[in-house]
Amino acid sequence: MDISSLVFNQKEYFKKGETKSIAFRVNQLQSLKHSIQKNEKNIINALKKDLNKSEKEAYMTEIGVLLEEISFMIKHLRKWMKPKRAKTPITHFGAKSIIYPEPYGTVLIIAPWNYPFQLAISPLIGAIAAGNTAIIKPSELTPNVSRLLSKIMKDTFRNEYITVVEGGVDASQALLQENFDYIFFTGSVPVGKIIMKEASKHLTPVTLELGGKSPVIVDHTANLDLAAKRIVWGKFLNAGQTCIAPDYLFVHDGIKDTLIDKMKLYINNYYGKSPLDNEQYSSIVNERHFHRVSRFLQDGKIIVGGEKDVKQLKISPTIMDEVTWDDPVMQEEIFGPVLPILSFTNLEEVINTINSHPKPLALYLFTENHSVEKQLLSNVSFGGGCINDTILHVASPYLPFGGVGNSGIGSYHGKKSFDTFTHYKSVLKQTTLFDISLRYPNAKNALKWIRLLLK
Repeated sequence: MDISSLVFNQKEYFKKGETKSIAFRVNQLQSLKHSIQKNEKNIINALKKDLNKSEKEAYMTEIGVLLEEISFMIKHLRKWMKPKRAKTPITHFGAKSIIYPEPYGTVLIIAPWNYPFQLAISPLIGAIAAGNTAIIKPSELTPNVSRLLSKIMKDTFRNEYITVVEGGVDASQALLQENFDYIFFTGSVPVGKIIMKEASKHLTPVTLELGGKSPVIVDHTANLDLAAKRIVWGKFLNAGQTCIAPDYLFVHDGIKDTLIDKMKLYINNYYGKSPLDNEQYSSIVNERHFHRVSRFLQDGKIIVGGEKDVKQLKISPTIMDEVTWDDPVMQEEIFGPVLPILSFTNLEEVINTINSHPKPLALYLFTENHSVEKQLLSNVSFGGGCINDTILHVASPYLPFGGVGNSGIGSYHGKKSFDTFTHYKSVLKQTTLFDISLRYPNAKNALKWIRLLLK
Protein backbone atom coordinates (compact mmCIF):
# COMPACT_ATOMS: atom_id res chain seq x y z
CA MET A 1 0.00 0.00 0.00
CA ASP A 2 1.38 3.40 -0.98
CA ILE A 3 0.77 5.46 2.16
CA SER A 4 1.61 8.77 0.53
CA SER A 5 -0.98 8.15 -2.20
CA LEU A 6 -3.53 7.10 0.40
CA VAL A 7 -3.07 10.33 2.37
CA PHE A 8 -3.09 12.41 -0.83
CA ASN A 9 -6.36 10.79 -1.99
CA GLN A 10 -7.99 11.45 1.37
CA LYS A 11 -6.93 15.07 1.31
CA GLU A 12 -8.28 15.47 -2.23
CA TYR A 13 -11.57 13.85 -1.26
CA PHE A 14 -11.87 16.14 1.77
CA LYS A 15 -11.44 19.18 -0.48
CA LYS A 16 -14.61 18.22 -2.34
CA GLY A 17 -16.61 19.09 0.78
CA GLU A 18 -18.78 15.96 0.83
CA THR A 19 -17.89 15.13 4.45
CA LYS A 20 -19.17 18.45 5.79
CA SER A 21 -22.96 18.20 5.56
CA ILE A 22 -25.10 17.03 8.47
CA ALA A 23 -26.80 14.46 6.24
CA PHE A 24 -23.49 12.91 5.19
CA ARG A 25 -22.10 12.74 8.74
CA VAL A 26 -25.24 11.19 10.21
CA ASN A 27 -25.45 8.68 7.38
CA GLN A 28 -21.83 7.60 7.93
CA LEU A 29 -22.36 7.25 11.67
CA GLN A 30 -25.44 5.13 11.06
CA SER A 31 -23.48 2.98 8.59
CA LEU A 32 -20.75 2.49 11.17
CA LYS A 33 -23.27 1.51 13.83
CA HIS A 34 -24.92 -0.98 11.48
CA SER A 35 -21.54 -2.50 10.58
CA ILE A 36 -20.62 -2.95 14.26
CA GLN A 37 -23.96 -4.62 14.97
CA LYS A 38 -23.67 -6.85 11.89
CA ASN A 39 -20.14 -7.92 12.88
CA GLU A 40 -20.79 -8.32 16.60
CA LYS A 41 -20.01 -12.05 16.60
CA ASN A 42 -16.88 -11.55 14.49
CA ILE A 43 -15.64 -8.82 16.85
CA ILE A 44 -16.22 -11.03 19.89
CA ASN A 45 -14.42 -13.95 18.21
CA ALA A 46 -11.44 -11.78 17.22
CA LEU A 47 -11.13 -10.43 20.77
CA LYS A 48 -11.30 -13.99 22.10
CA LYS A 49 -8.44 -15.06 19.83
CA ASP A 50 -6.23 -12.06 20.61
CA LEU A 51 -6.90 -11.49 24.33
CA ASN A 52 -9.16 -14.36 25.43
CA LYS A 53 -11.87 -11.83 26.30
CA SER A 54 -15.19 -13.27 27.39
CA GLU A 55 -18.30 -12.43 25.38
CA LYS A 56 -19.72 -10.33 28.21
CA GLU A 57 -16.51 -8.34 28.69
CA ALA A 58 -16.07 -7.90 24.93
CA TYR A 59 -19.59 -6.57 24.44
CA MET A 60 -19.53 -4.37 27.55
CA THR A 61 -16.13 -2.75 26.98
CA GLU A 62 -15.64 -2.88 23.20
CA ILE A 63 -19.03 -2.94 21.48
CA GLY A 64 -21.88 -1.63 23.64
CA VAL A 65 -20.07 1.56 24.63
CA LEU A 66 -19.47 2.34 20.94
CA LEU A 67 -23.11 1.86 20.00
CA GLU A 68 -24.13 4.18 22.83
CA GLU A 69 -21.52 6.75 21.74
CA ILE A 70 -22.75 6.74 18.14
CA SER A 71 -26.37 7.20 19.23
CA PHE A 72 -25.36 10.08 21.51
CA MET A 73 -23.38 11.70 18.69
CA ILE A 74 -26.23 11.46 16.17
CA LYS A 75 -28.72 12.89 18.68
CA HIS A 76 -26.67 16.02 19.37
CA LEU A 77 -24.73 16.55 16.15
CA ARG A 78 -27.02 19.05 14.44
CA LYS A 79 -26.85 21.41 17.43
CA TRP A 80 -23.07 21.11 17.73
CA MET A 81 -22.52 21.82 14.03
CA LYS A 82 -24.42 25.12 13.96
CA PRO A 83 -22.41 28.35 13.86
CA LYS A 84 -22.76 30.10 17.21
CA ARG A 85 -23.14 33.81 17.88
CA ALA A 86 -20.66 35.20 20.39
CA LYS A 87 -20.78 38.45 22.34
CA THR A 88 -19.19 41.51 20.75
CA PRO A 89 -17.50 44.18 22.88
CA ILE A 90 -18.68 47.78 22.80
CA THR A 91 -15.41 48.74 21.12
CA HIS A 92 -16.61 46.77 18.07
CA PHE A 93 -20.00 48.50 17.93
CA GLY A 94 -21.93 47.53 14.79
CA ALA A 95 -20.16 44.19 14.32
CA LYS A 96 -21.36 40.61 14.87
CA SER A 97 -19.19 37.78 16.22
CA ILE A 98 -19.71 34.21 14.97
CA ILE A 99 -17.89 30.94 15.69
CA TYR A 100 -17.93 28.37 12.88
CA PRO A 101 -17.12 24.73 13.70
CA GLU A 102 -15.12 23.18 10.86
CA PRO A 103 -13.29 19.85 10.45
CA TYR A 104 -9.51 19.72 10.51
CA GLY A 105 -9.26 17.59 7.37
CA THR A 106 -7.47 14.24 7.22
CA VAL A 107 -6.71 12.68 10.60
CA LEU A 108 -4.58 9.77 11.77
CA ILE A 109 -5.85 7.51 14.57
CA ILE A 110 -3.27 5.18 16.15
CA ALA A 111 -4.95 2.56 18.33
CA PRO A 112 -3.49 0.34 21.11
CA TRP A 113 -3.80 -3.40 21.70
CA ASN A 114 -5.55 -3.56 25.08
CA TYR A 115 -9.00 -2.52 23.82
CA PRO A 116 -8.13 -2.83 20.15
CA PHE A 117 -11.59 -2.41 18.67
CA GLN A 118 -13.08 0.19 21.01
CA LEU A 119 -10.02 2.44 21.08
CA ALA A 120 -9.82 2.48 17.28
CA ILE A 121 -13.51 3.20 16.71
CA SER A 122 -14.23 5.60 19.59
CA PRO A 123 -12.02 8.40 18.25
CA LEU A 124 -13.22 7.57 14.72
CA ILE A 125 -16.78 8.40 15.82
CA GLY A 126 -15.60 11.88 16.77
CA ALA A 127 -13.63 12.27 13.55
CA ILE A 128 -16.66 11.34 11.41
CA ALA A 129 -19.03 13.53 13.42
CA ALA A 130 -16.70 16.50 13.00
CA GLY A 131 -16.54 15.97 9.21
CA ASN A 132 -13.02 14.62 8.72
CA THR A 133 -11.54 11.80 6.69
CA ALA A 134 -9.50 9.29 8.70
CA ILE A 135 -6.80 6.66 8.52
CA ILE A 136 -6.72 4.11 11.34
CA LYS A 137 -3.53 2.31 12.37
CA PRO A 138 -4.49 -0.64 14.60
CA SER A 139 -2.01 -2.50 16.78
CA GLU A 140 -0.10 -5.38 15.22
CA LEU A 141 -0.15 -7.12 18.62
CA THR A 142 -3.84 -7.98 18.13
CA PRO A 143 -3.73 -9.27 14.52
CA ASN A 144 -7.22 -10.79 14.43
CA VAL A 145 -8.87 -7.53 15.47
CA SER A 146 -6.59 -5.62 13.09
CA ARG A 147 -7.67 -7.75 10.10
CA LEU A 148 -11.31 -7.47 11.09
CA LEU A 149 -11.09 -3.68 11.47
CA SER A 150 -9.60 -3.46 7.99
CA LYS A 151 -12.39 -5.59 6.53
CA ILE A 152 -15.18 -3.70 8.31
CA MET A 153 -13.85 -0.31 7.20
CA LYS A 154 -13.39 -1.57 3.62
CA ASP A 155 -16.94 -2.95 3.54
CA THR A 156 -18.44 0.21 5.05
CA PHE A 157 -16.51 3.19 3.66
CA ARG A 158 -14.60 4.30 0.61
CA ASN A 159 -10.81 4.20 0.94
CA GLU A 160 -10.48 7.91 0.30
CA TYR A 161 -12.83 8.57 3.24
CA ILE A 162 -12.02 6.02 5.99
CA THR A 163 -9.41 3.29 5.75
CA VAL A 164 -7.10 1.08 7.81
CA VAL A 165 -3.36 0.69 7.45
CA GLU A 166 -2.16 -2.57 9.00
CA GLY A 167 1.42 -3.42 9.91
CA GLY A 168 4.04 -2.96 12.58
CA VAL A 169 6.44 -0.20 13.54
CA ASP A 170 7.45 0.38 9.91
CA ALA A 171 3.86 1.22 8.95
CA SER A 172 3.52 3.60 11.90
CA GLN A 173 6.78 5.33 11.03
CA ALA A 174 5.72 5.72 7.41
CA LEU A 175 2.40 7.23 8.44
CA LEU A 176 4.10 9.68 10.78
CA GLN A 177 6.16 11.05 7.91
CA GLU A 178 2.96 12.30 6.26
CA ASN A 179 1.45 15.71 6.86
CA PHE A 180 -1.83 14.93 8.62
CA ASP A 181 -4.18 17.63 9.87
CA TYR A 182 -4.59 15.93 13.27
CA ILE A 183 -3.13 12.91 15.06
CA PHE A 184 -4.94 10.98 17.78
CA PHE A 185 -2.81 8.45 19.66
CA THR A 186 -3.63 6.02 22.45
CA GLY A 187 -0.76 4.11 24.02
CA SER A 188 2.28 4.33 26.26
CA VAL A 189 4.12 7.42 27.44
CA PRO A 190 7.40 6.58 25.62
CA VAL A 191 5.63 6.08 22.29
CA GLY A 192 3.52 9.18 22.93
CA LYS A 193 6.72 11.22 23.09
CA ILE A 194 7.76 9.83 19.69
CA ILE A 195 4.36 10.67 18.21
CA MET A 196 4.55 14.24 19.50
CA LYS A 197 8.09 14.68 18.18
CA GLU A 198 7.12 13.50 14.70
CA ALA A 199 3.94 15.60 14.71
CA SER A 200 5.96 18.68 15.59
CA LYS A 201 7.80 18.46 12.26
CA HIS A 202 4.55 19.43 10.52
CA LEU A 203 3.13 21.41 13.47
CA THR A 204 0.32 18.86 13.54
CA PRO A 205 -1.98 19.12 16.59
CA VAL A 206 -2.24 15.95 18.68
CA THR A 207 -4.33 14.23 21.28
CA LEU A 208 -2.28 11.80 23.37
CA GLU A 209 -4.17 9.33 25.54
CA LEU A 210 -1.43 7.79 27.66
CA GLY A 211 -1.34 6.17 31.09
CA GLY A 212 0.65 6.10 34.29
CA LYS A 213 0.31 4.80 37.81
CA SER A 214 -3.30 5.41 38.79
CA PRO A 215 -3.93 5.09 42.54
CA VAL A 216 -6.97 3.80 44.36
CA ILE A 217 -7.36 5.13 47.90
CA VAL A 218 -9.51 3.57 50.61
CA ASP A 219 -9.96 5.48 53.85
CA HIS A 220 -11.30 4.17 57.15
CA THR A 221 -14.85 5.47 56.53
CA ALA A 222 -15.32 3.58 53.25
CA ASN A 223 -17.93 0.92 52.62
CA LEU A 224 -15.35 -1.87 52.56
CA ASP A 225 -17.49 -4.51 50.95
CA LEU A 226 -18.37 -2.31 47.98
CA ALA A 227 -14.81 -1.00 47.81
CA ALA A 228 -13.39 -4.52 47.62
CA LYS A 229 -15.94 -5.58 45.02
CA ARG A 230 -15.43 -2.57 42.76
CA ILE A 231 -11.63 -2.47 43.07
CA VAL A 232 -11.31 -6.15 42.17
CA TRP A 233 -13.58 -5.67 39.17
CA GLY A 234 -11.79 -2.55 37.94
CA LYS A 235 -8.28 -3.86 38.51
CA PHE A 236 -8.62 -7.30 36.97
CA LEU A 237 -10.91 -6.39 34.07
CA ASN A 238 -9.07 -7.47 30.90
CA ALA A 239 -6.40 -9.00 33.16
CA GLY A 240 -5.37 -5.54 34.34
CA GLN A 241 -4.56 -4.39 30.80
CA THR A 242 -6.56 -1.19 31.12
CA CYS A 243 -4.93 2.25 31.04
CA ILE A 244 -7.25 3.49 33.80
CA ALA A 245 -7.07 0.36 35.95
CA PRO A 246 -6.10 0.95 39.58
CA ASP A 247 -2.32 0.54 39.44
CA TYR A 248 -1.72 0.45 43.19
CA LEU A 249 -3.79 0.62 46.37
CA PHE A 250 -3.38 3.08 49.22
CA VAL A 251 -5.36 1.78 52.23
CA HIS A 252 -5.73 3.16 55.75
CA ASP A 253 -3.82 1.09 58.32
CA GLY A 254 -6.90 0.53 60.45
CA ILE A 255 -8.91 -1.30 57.77
CA LYS A 256 -6.16 -2.85 55.65
CA ASP A 257 -6.57 -6.48 56.79
CA THR A 258 -10.36 -6.36 56.51
CA LEU A 259 -10.20 -4.92 52.99
CA ILE A 260 -7.67 -7.54 51.87
CA ASP A 261 -9.87 -10.36 53.21
CA LYS A 262 -12.85 -8.99 51.28
CA MET A 263 -10.80 -8.61 48.10
CA LYS A 264 -9.67 -12.24 48.39
CA LEU A 265 -13.32 -13.23 48.66
CA TYR A 266 -14.32 -11.33 45.52
CA ILE A 267 -11.38 -12.60 43.49
CA ASN A 268 -12.53 -16.11 44.34
CA ASN A 269 -16.18 -15.21 43.55
CA TYR A 270 -15.33 -13.68 40.17
CA TYR A 271 -12.60 -15.98 38.90
CA GLY A 272 -12.82 -19.16 40.97
CA LYS A 273 -10.20 -20.95 43.02
CA SER A 274 -8.11 -21.54 39.90
CA PRO A 275 -8.31 -18.40 37.71
CA LEU A 276 -5.83 -19.81 35.20
CA ASP A 277 -8.41 -22.48 34.32
CA ASN A 278 -11.23 -19.94 33.99
CA GLU A 279 -12.11 -19.53 30.31
CA GLN A 280 -13.71 -16.16 31.05
CA TYR A 281 -10.46 -14.69 32.40
CA SER A 282 -8.42 -12.73 29.87
CA SER A 283 -4.86 -13.54 28.88
CA ILE A 284 -1.81 -11.30 28.57
CA VAL A 285 -1.44 -10.02 25.00
CA ASN A 286 1.87 -11.74 24.19
CA GLU A 287 4.90 -13.49 25.67
CA ARG A 288 6.98 -10.33 25.99
CA HIS A 289 4.36 -8.61 28.12
CA PHE A 290 3.77 -11.83 30.07
CA HIS A 291 7.42 -11.93 31.13
CA ARG A 292 7.45 -8.18 31.82
CA VAL A 293 4.52 -8.48 34.25
CA SER A 294 5.84 -11.75 35.71
CA ARG A 295 9.02 -10.01 36.83
CA PHE A 296 6.93 -7.80 39.14
CA LEU A 297 5.98 -10.90 41.15
CA GLN A 298 9.49 -10.93 42.61
CA ASP A 299 8.80 -7.68 44.48
CA GLY A 300 7.23 -7.61 47.92
CA LYS A 301 5.12 -10.39 49.38
CA ILE A 302 2.37 -12.13 47.40
CA ILE A 303 -0.72 -12.44 49.59
CA VAL A 304 -3.20 -13.42 46.86
CA GLY A 305 -2.57 -15.18 43.55
CA GLY A 306 0.85 -15.22 41.93
CA GLU A 307 0.21 -18.26 39.74
CA LYS A 308 1.16 -18.01 36.07
CA ASP A 309 1.16 -20.11 32.91
CA VAL A 310 3.23 -19.00 29.93
CA LYS A 311 1.45 -21.44 27.59
CA GLN A 312 -1.88 -19.76 28.25
CA LEU A 313 -0.23 -16.34 28.73
CA LYS A 314 -2.15 -16.00 31.98
CA ILE A 315 -1.23 -14.56 35.36
CA SER A 316 -3.79 -14.99 38.12
CA PRO A 317 -5.21 -11.92 39.91
CA THR A 318 -2.44 -11.02 42.34
CA ILE A 319 -2.27 -8.77 45.40
CA MET A 320 1.14 -7.85 46.82
CA ASP A 321 2.07 -6.40 50.20
CA GLU A 322 5.34 -5.06 51.64
CA VAL A 323 6.30 -3.15 48.50
CA THR A 324 8.16 0.17 48.38
CA TRP A 325 8.55 2.89 45.77
CA ASP A 326 12.05 1.55 45.11
CA ASP A 327 10.69 -1.78 43.85
CA PRO A 328 10.36 -2.25 40.05
CA VAL A 329 6.61 -2.86 40.43
CA MET A 330 6.27 0.76 41.62
CA GLN A 331 8.63 2.24 39.03
CA GLU A 332 6.41 1.85 35.96
CA GLU A 333 2.78 1.30 34.98
CA ILE A 334 2.02 -2.36 35.68
CA PHE A 335 -0.57 -2.95 32.95
CA GLY A 336 -1.31 -6.43 34.22
CA PRO A 337 -3.17 -8.30 36.99
CA VAL A 338 -0.87 -7.30 39.84
CA LEU A 339 -2.02 -4.92 42.59
CA PRO A 340 0.59 -3.65 45.09
CA ILE A 341 -0.65 -2.36 48.44
CA LEU A 342 0.67 0.61 50.40
CA SER A 343 -0.79 1.74 53.73
CA PHE A 344 -1.25 5.18 55.28
CA THR A 345 -2.34 6.79 58.54
CA ASN A 346 -3.33 10.26 57.32
CA LEU A 347 -4.42 11.69 53.99
CA GLU A 348 -1.56 14.17 53.79
CA GLU A 349 0.84 11.25 53.29
CA VAL A 350 -1.21 10.08 50.34
CA ILE A 351 -1.50 13.52 48.76
CA ASN A 352 2.22 14.24 49.13
CA THR A 353 3.20 10.86 47.71
CA ILE A 354 0.95 11.10 44.67
CA ASN A 355 2.04 14.68 43.99
CA SER A 356 5.71 13.66 44.10
CA HIS A 357 5.16 11.45 41.04
CA PRO A 358 3.89 12.16 37.49
CA LYS A 359 0.20 13.07 37.31
CA PRO A 360 -1.91 9.91 36.95
CA LEU A 361 -4.48 9.27 34.23
CA ALA A 362 -7.05 8.15 36.81
CA LEU A 363 -7.62 8.31 40.54
CA TYR A 364 -10.18 6.45 42.65
CA LEU A 365 -11.22 7.30 46.20
CA PHE A 366 -13.43 5.25 48.48
CA THR A 367 -14.75 7.27 51.41
CA GLU A 368 -17.94 8.32 53.14
CA ASN A 369 -16.32 11.54 54.38
CA HIS A 370 -17.10 14.56 52.23
CA SER A 371 -14.19 16.59 53.63
CA VAL A 372 -11.75 13.84 52.64
CA GLU A 373 -13.23 13.84 49.15
CA LYS A 374 -12.94 17.63 48.93
CA GLN A 375 -9.37 17.66 50.26
CA LEU A 376 -8.17 15.11 47.73
CA LEU A 377 -9.95 16.66 44.74
CA SER A 378 -8.61 20.11 45.67
CA ASN A 379 -5.00 19.03 46.08
CA VAL A 380 -4.27 16.29 43.54
CA SER A 381 -4.19 16.69 39.76
CA PHE A 382 -5.25 13.70 37.64
CA GLY A 383 -7.00 13.02 34.36
CA GLY A 384 -10.33 11.81 35.74
CA GLY A 385 -11.70 9.22 38.11
CA CYS A 386 -14.44 8.08 40.47
CA ILE A 387 -15.52 8.49 44.05
CA ASN A 388 -16.60 5.12 45.46
CA ASP A 389 -16.15 3.29 42.17
CA THR A 390 -13.60 2.48 39.47
CA ILE A 391 -13.43 2.70 35.67
CA LEU A 392 -17.03 3.85 35.06
CA HIS A 393 -16.21 7.51 34.41
CA VAL A 394 -14.76 6.45 31.06
CA ALA A 395 -18.13 5.11 29.90
CA SER A 396 -20.10 8.36 30.22
CA PRO A 397 -20.55 10.46 27.06
CA TYR A 398 -21.15 13.47 29.32
CA LEU A 399 -17.66 13.31 30.88
CA PRO A 400 -14.56 14.26 28.85
CA PHE A 401 -11.89 11.59 29.13
CA GLY A 402 -8.18 12.34 28.96
CA GLY A 403 -4.95 12.73 30.87
CA VAL A 404 -2.94 15.62 32.27
CA GLY A 405 0.80 16.16 32.27
CA ASN A 406 2.59 12.86 31.76
CA SER A 407 -0.68 10.96 31.41
CA GLY A 408 -1.82 12.71 28.26
CA ILE A 409 -2.80 15.76 26.25
CA GLY A 410 -6.38 16.52 25.25
CA SER A 411 -9.58 14.58 25.83
CA TYR A 412 -12.56 13.04 24.06
CA HIS A 413 -15.93 11.22 24.44
CA GLY A 414 -19.32 12.74 23.68
CA LYS A 415 -19.25 16.46 22.83
CA LYS A 416 -15.53 16.52 23.60
CA SER A 417 -14.88 14.03 20.77
CA PHE A 418 -16.59 16.43 18.36
CA ASP A 419 -14.56 19.32 19.80
CA THR A 420 -11.28 17.40 19.53
CA PHE A 421 -11.60 16.90 15.78
CA THR A 422 -13.06 20.36 15.15
CA HIS A 423 -11.41 23.72 14.59
CA TYR A 424 -13.54 26.59 15.86
CA LYS A 425 -13.15 29.41 13.35
CA SER A 426 -13.83 32.86 14.74
CA VAL A 427 -15.27 35.50 12.39
CA LEU A 428 -16.14 39.14 13.03
CA LYS A 429 -18.70 40.51 10.55
CA GLN A 430 -18.49 44.31 10.46
CA THR A 431 -21.27 46.66 9.44
CA THR A 432 -20.93 48.88 6.35
CA LEU A 433 -23.77 51.21 7.37
CA PHE A 434 -21.41 53.46 9.31
CA ASP A 435 -17.75 53.66 10.25
CA ILE A 436 -16.33 54.75 13.60
CA SER A 437 -13.18 56.68 12.82
CA LEU A 438 -11.38 56.47 16.17
CA ARG A 439 -8.91 53.83 14.96
CA TYR A 440 -7.64 55.85 12.02
CA PRO A 441 -4.46 57.98 12.32
CA ASN A 442 -6.16 61.27 11.42
CA ALA A 443 -9.03 61.00 13.96
CA LYS A 444 -9.20 64.03 16.29
CA ASN A 445 -9.23 63.48 20.07
CA ALA A 446 -9.11 59.73 19.36
CA LEU A 447 -6.78 58.83 22.22
CA LYS A 448 -9.13 60.37 24.82
CA TRP A 449 -12.01 58.19 23.62
CA ILE A 450 -9.81 55.12 23.27
CA ARG A 451 -8.69 55.51 26.86
CA LEU A 452 -12.31 55.62 27.99
CA LEU A 453 -13.26 52.55 25.98
CA LEU A 454 -10.19 50.39 26.62
CA LYS A 455 -9.87 50.20 30.37
